[in-house]
Amino acid sequence: MRQNEREAIRELINEAERDVAELFRELDEREEKHTRRVLALFQEHDVAVRHFSPTTGYGYDDIGRDTLEKIFAGLFGAEAAIVRPQIASGTHALALCLFGLLTPGSHLLSATEKPYDTMDEVIGLTGDAPGSLKEMGVLYSDVRMTEEGRIDTEAVLGAIRPETRVVLIQRSRGYAWRASVRPKDMAEVIRAVHEKRPDIFVMVDNCYGAFVCDEEPIHYGADIAVGSLIKNIGGGLAPTGAYLVGSSRAIARVEARLTAPGIGREVGSYAASYRPFYQGLFMAPHTVAQALKTAILSARVFELLGFSTTPPAFAERADIIQAIRMESPERMVAYCQGIQAASPVDSTAVPEPWDMPGYQDQVIMAAGTFVAGASIELSADGPMRAPFTVYQQGGLTYAHGRIALESALTHMVEQGCLQVGGR
Repeated sequence: MRQNEREAIRELINEAERDVAELFRELDEREEKHTRRVLALFQEHDVAVRHFSPTTGYGYDDIGRDTLEKIFAGLFGAEAAIVRPQIASGTHALALCLFGLLTPGSHLLSATEKPYDTMDEVIGLTGDAPGSLKEMGVLYSDVRMTEEGRIDTEAVLGAIRPETRVVLIQRSRGYAWRASVRPKDMAEVIRAVHEKRPDIFVMVDNCYGAFVCDEEPIHYGADIAVGSLIKNIGGGLAPTGAYLVGSSRAIARVEARLTAPGIGREVGSYAASYRPFYQGLFMAPHTVAQALKTAILSARVFELLGFSTTPPAFAERADIIQAIRMESPERMVAYCQGIQAASPVDSTAVPEPWDMPGYQDQVIMAAGTFVAGASIELSADGPMRAPFTVYQQGGLTYAHGRIALESALTHMVEQGCLQVGGR
């Protein structure tokens, strides 16, 4: 690469950074607000070294586990919580929730169109995986969002059936070109559903969303919210696991599927230390702010280059995901390879599209992370289908996010699929 091209890339990033300086200041203020909330809960529950101790066997009266769940419940404004390293992923947590809340012959209604790709086989929309909701006799339908990307409350109410038991809201965009849903924008449909049918559970897929806004879905009346610990709320330190927070009524049904009816949350040991979960939660407000700064900078850089992004750099955000429409497979692959090359782990790996389990298209994924698959660490991925959109998330530090963005742009220029100078 010529020196003038390197200088053009750096000046482009500097220009974008100057443009979004005020947004960064606002993120710093929100980080402090959330840190105060977390700190107050740690102090209220007298967190001490004893809470980090491992347990074995059944795990009765596990103080580390029980206290962590109380802190999560308080943080989200919930009556109860399940926070467990034994839950393997966000998809596992969502499936656990759905199988706990739904019964044979009941109806699941998605208020935010079709859920994320990995839920297809859980619901039974594609494939023939055994044990799906469809196999259990659960019915499914979804509702289109408005042209502005908002939940269509009237359409949701009109789609409710006598057998409807769960209305699902997916906060994040997933692999869709739409705005993510802020908790305050869920309030209307949550209230309307509960007024029409108080027996229905409103469930929120909260993955990628914690600490991005001032409030969470439970604060606006959702019955239960679900997320992964290796995304926002684990702060980059949690090694595995997921959380479910909500009403006692909802959690009681889910905990019966977590272990067994009559046992619920009373058991579940963890032979490693709980310290990464506590420390990760304490670090999460800062880590999420760093990830958001990386996302905003990336959006602004590509807007200056003439690309379409969602959300736009100056839009209010609901999650840490930044979608960038690359418009060609070559750009998409080059960008992901540039992100991987700037990773602290597996920097010499070269991402290529592949048939990833749970997805209907080939997927390319750049993720040189300390915790395998942790989307709070910087990663970029997407399905190889038109218009070839990269979905970037995470960044433990803004400095690394900035360096990785420079690497990605450099790789695109070197591959001949992007021009930066003379724009």
